[in-house]
Amino acid sequence: MKFFSHKRPINPSSMTRWRKRIGKDGAEELLKETINAGLKLGIIKERVLSRINVDTTVQEKNVRFPTDVRLYDRMREKLVKMAKEKGIELRQNFNKLSKIGLKQHNGYSHAKQMKRARKCARQMRNYLGRVIRDIERKAEAPDHDLLNLLETAKRIYNQKRSDKNKVYSAHAPEVECISKGKAHKRYEFGCKVSVAVTSKGGWVVGSQSCPGTPYDGHTLPKALEQAQRISPKTIEHAFVDLGYRGHGYQGAVDVHVCPKRKGRIKTSMWKWMKRRAAVEPTIGHLKRYHGMARNLLKGSDGDMINAILSACGLNFSKLLVQLFAFFYIWLQKKNSQGCTSHPAILPVYG
Repeated sequence: MKFFSHKRPINPSSMTRWRKRIGKDGAEELLKETINAGLKLGIIKERVLSRINVDTTVQEKNVRFPTDVRLYDRMREKLVKMAKEKGIELRQNFNKLSKIGLKQHNGYSHAKQMKRARKCARQMRNYLGRVIRDIERKAEAPDHDLLNLLETAKRIYNQKRSDKNKVYSAHAPEVECISKGKAHKRYEFGCKVSVAVTSKGGWVVGSQSCPGTPYDGHTLPKALEQAQRISPKTIEHAFVDLGYRGHGYQGAVDVHVCPKRKGRIKTSMWKWMKRRAAVEPTIGHLKRYHGMARNLLKGSDGDMINAILSACGLNFSKLLVQLFAFFYIWLQKKNSQGCTSHPAILPVYG
C-alpha cells in the first residue's frame, strides 16, 4: 500500500469462510504443496522423506482454567441469552445474584474459607438448575440449537468430580483434559495432536488432531497414513518414543520404538534413533510461532484445520529462510564483483 490505511485490508470473517470452504482435505493439499515446492527448488532432498519421527503433543483451546462456579455462571448466561433470542420469558434470570455469588466464592476461596465457598458453589448450581427447568417448561417446541445447549447445561449441572467425559468449557464442550506428565503444567485443556516430521531437516509431513484422549500407539496408524498421503516418496522408517510401546501397527512402514540406551542395536540404526528427539524442537516452533499453542478456531473441525495450517506455516517459514539465504549469497557475490547497483544487506530472521 502507498498510503496509511485506517481500515483492515480484509474482513476477519473472510478467513473463516475460506477455512470452512477448503476443509481438512484442502489444508492437507496445502501442506503437500509446501513439500513439493521444497523438492522443486532443491531445498528438500527426496531421500530425506523416507525417514520420519512421530510424536504427540497437546493443542490447547482458547479456554480459561475450568472451575465449577465459573462453568455454572457461564452456562446460565448462555441459556438466558438464548431464551431471550427465542422469545422465552423466564421467571428469573439470576443475573444480579450470580454476579454477587461469583464474587463471594472467589473471595472465600482466596481466604481459604472453603465451607463458605462450597455454599456459594451450591447456590450457583441451583441458579443454573432453575433456569434449565424454567426453559424446559416454557419451550414447547425447542429447536436443534436450544436442545444442544440444554444437553450441555445438564451435563455441567449433573457432573461430579470423579466423573469421566466432563465438560470443561461452556462454549467449547469438545475440550478434553489431558495430562502429559509435565512438571510445570499438570493438566492441559484442548485436544491431542499427532505430528510427523522428517528425521533430517525437520519438515512437517503430517499433523492431525486426535479427538478424545487416545493412547499414543492408537494414533500411529492414522498418522502414518496421513504422512504417506502428503509425502511424494514412500516412507520406510518411523521413529517413536517409549510412549508408543504396544502400538500394534501392521503396515509397510518399519516402526522403531527408540529406547533410552543403545543395547544390542546396530550403530547405523542407533544413529537415526538418536535423531528421534529432533521432533521436540519442531513441536516447540509449531506452538510458539505458528499458532498451535492456543487454538482460536471453533469446534473439532477447527482443531483439525488449525493443526494442519500450523504445519503449513512452519514449512513456509523454512522455505522463506532458505530462499533468503540463496538470495543473500547471490547478492554478496554481486557485491564482491564490484556491482554497486544492489547494496549489501544483512540477513533478517523471523
